[in-house]
Amino acid sequence: MNDWKKDPRLKKMDPEKIQVLSDFSRRLEQTPKPQMLSALLSFQMEAEEKGIRFSDGETELLVSILSSRMPPSEQKKLSMLKLFARKMGSGRS
Repeated sequence: MNDWKKDPRLKKMDPEKIQVLSDFSRRLEQTPKPQMLSALLSFQMEAEEKGIRFSDGETELLVSILSSRMPPSEQKKLSMLKLFARKMGSGRS
């Protein structure tokens, strides 16, 4: 699961954010695969409680990297959630 740390796109990210992600990654290793989607969804809220905010681009990158271990059924749910979020976001003025 630590392969995500080798992704070259992460080099631009704040080291504090990488540390939070490392902690989350260790927790995710203990999470049953069918529950990974809910774990990912709760992660950002937990980070915000700690005062850490990820930009939309960072969030997209992290979801892409970390969801690679999800079973196909969970990846499909995640894709649907992302589509829904985009539609909700485009409705804002």
